[in-house]
Amino acid sequence: MASTIQIDRLLETCVRRGASDLHLAVGKPPVLRLHGHLRDLQTKVLEPEDTMSLMKSITPERIQQEFEESGSGDFGFALGAESRFRVAVFKQKGYASLVLRRIPTKLMSFEEIGLPEITRDICHRPRGIFLVTGPTGCGKTTTLATMINYVNENFDDHIITIEDPIEYYHNHKKSIVVQREVGVDVPNFAEAIRRALRQDPDVILVGEMRDLATISAALTCAETGHLVFATLHTSGAASTINRIIDAFPTDQQEQIRVQLANNMIAVLSQVLCPRCDVEGRIAAYEFMYVTPGVQNLIRENKVFRLDSEIQTGKRYGMQLLDDSLWSLCQAGKISADEAIEKSKLPGQMVERFRRVGLDVGKGVDDFGGAGESSGGGAEPAAGNAVKPKPAAAGGAPTSEAERQSQVAANRARLQAIAGKK
Repeated sequence: MASTIQIDRLLETCVRRGASDLHLAVGKPPVLRLHGHLRDLQTKVLEPEDTMSLMKSITPERIQQEFEESGSGDFGFALGAESRFRVAVFKQKGYASLVLRRIPTKLMSFEEIGLPEITRDICHRPRGIFLVTGPTGCGKTTTLATMINYVNENFDDHIITIEDPIEYYHNHKKSIVVQREVGVDVPNFAEAIRRALRQDPDVILVGEMRDLATISAALTCAETGHLVFATLHTSGAASTINRIIDAFPTDQQEQIRVQLANNMIAVLSQVLCPRCDVEGRIAAYEFMYVTPGVQNLIRENKVFRLDSEIQTGKRYGMQLLDDSLWSLCQAGKISADEAIEKSKLPGQMVERFRRVGLDVGKGVDDFGGAGESSGGGAEPAAGNAVKPKPAAAGGAPTSEAERQSQVAANRARLQAIAGKK
């Protein structure tokens, strides 16, 4: 039967190998997620009693009770001073399963994670709301932890973070940092934000704007003169604005547009891509800074024009996600296939590569059509049927060695083309 020693060994392996997640499920050996890919550990296949014992060895009593009552629970767990984990325990087929997300204790700098330079300036703002968006596991928490740490080191502020669960721990430096965990220190996000207004805050971090009450409370904090950092599970600036506005009843949406236009500072949307030059992953960003032009588009409900405004706002550090992916590919850091898969408009990304003479995939139809704009109809959403289709007849790589060789050839060709311009 599994024991605490065994879970410690698994977690130490996760830290030592630099994995982002550890998966424990009945019928499989423990699995690590390394650089975005799942890798089995060379240990025994887990039995029901193994996962139950592993779960009980690290799960607090209150979460075990929640697990029995509702079938799932979330909490934070520290492995000595080396690392912290965000743990999700849940039932599947009646058995206990766990997913442990590793949260490094070392806070990264703006340069290390490649944040746009203007994000540092945002930390100097006295009020407003800054949103970091993207899918689960794209590094939103790391980005916000870096910004909170910068404020902590440089300003004498009172910082309140509201998280579920607490991930990065912040020590008091120049600022006072109070970290409240939903379910432990406070019942929910909306209540924590409402109470925070009476706790003399300067900066408030909202771990996730997951419902109407939380979104409304966060906007109120920004409007009442506080700097608010928050996350949303959206992709791109335009969809973020729509997601916030659509959360409100129709008769309140006009008012919310005005609130957003007046109080939003910027939206940073990010995705993580496996690197093809070295081991690891790198973030690609879409960044929208709220200029007077952006404010007008939000007020007038012309969100569909935000992409054009971002394209013309490079002097403010603005860029579209697809431009960021293209730059990373030209620099030889990600593969062409990865750029296409993560792009918002994969058909247009395919055309970009073909215009510089790089053949990608079997045909344009594999990527949902080329050159179609958002108003043209058939462009698939990011993540939907945009993976290049390997086909033996088309010369696609059939082994890892062939894939690496093709990636290297593509990178060299792009760099050569870039050098001629």
